Amino acid sequence: MLPSFVSMEEDRDITIYDIAKYLNISATTVSRGLKNHPAINKNTRKKIAEAARRLGYRSNMFASSLRSKKTNTIGVIIPRINSYFMASVLAGMEDAASLKGYTLIINHSNESMEKEKANALTIFNKRVDGLLISTAFDTDNIDHLDPFFRKNIPVVFFDRSWPHKDTIAVEIDNVQAGYNVTKHLLDQGFRKIIHLAGNLRRNVYADRLTGYKNALQEAKIPFDDKRVLFSPLTEKAGAEIAAKILSMKEKDRPDAVFAANDTSAVFCMLALKEAGIRIPQQIGFAGFNNDPISQVVSPKLTTVNYPGYRVGETAVTHLILHLEGIADMKTTPKIILRSELIIRASSQKKKSS
Repeated sequence: MLPSFVSMEEDRDITIYDIAKYLNISATTVSRGLKNHPAINKNTRKKIAEAARRLGYRSNMFASSLRSKKTNTIGVIIPRINSYFMASVLAGMEDAASLKGYTLIINHSNESMEKEKANALTIFNKRVDGLLISTAFDTDNIDHLDPFFRKNIPVVFFDRSWPHKDTIAVEIDNVQAGYNVTKHLLDQGFRKIIHLAGNLRRNVYADRLTGYKNALQEAKIPFDDKRVLFSPLTEKAGAEIAAKILSMKEKDRPDAVFAANDTSAVFCMLALKEAGIRIPQQIGFAGFNNDPISQVVSPKLTTVNYPGYRVGETAVTHLILHLEGIADMKTTPKIILRSELIIRASSQKKKSS
């Protein structure tokens, strides 16, 4: 049976003084016991925890955060939620954060700078200890992050970054990865390679295009800007690129496509297959990210394994190390993780012939 001060005042929050009165001990002992202070013996701590549970005690995290100026929360802004890569990133973040006792507040911009601005303001007002962000497709400045910089709240970019002296970025070497994909296609005998690129304001897409150019230059193949097609890299965009390829005269058609993500690569490839184009004999394909869709399509898609889980885990770990005073973000402005070219049937022209 609960004590009368609980049953008669159901709307009132239970305090440490209520627990102290219930157990006939001091409020100081209760406070220390709830924090597992070693000065309080194990049996007493157990009784305090049981009483807190029985009475319905809830810790006032907001009040304690105001006292300590720390909330143990980290804000996260991702560009979209319907992405296997971003889901993998979030899984890595969640695991790394929970291991250190931090909670994530996750928002998504839906590839909109305006929504990204609103997300940033919401997260800032929640008094987070730090921010993790991958910028939206159309973001053209990061002025909306100024409140974080002014308050010395650390900001970590992951995947899509933006140069700033007070941040770090966690990513892969996209230039090298773009080069590796293009060189593989060249080694397979492809020469008229189209690159499906994203918004070049995003570092990842600009860097993959640079890698593509570098491989062509090394092979002494002149760069043709007409073979770089820009799009949102969606399912629809992939199908539209296929229609554009089919509308070309046969002599002008590409013999390979390197897409900056797997989604656009797969839907472009499927549309071309439906039109009777043989893959990879007539047109080879390579994507980017190693999404599950790359392995279920036929032929399986050559791609780059971008370790999303590791990206998320690394971003959170370095942010927390900075918050704990163990590391200084300014000494490590960029963290480059390893990626891997995964060669599958969609690009193996020599093997198929």
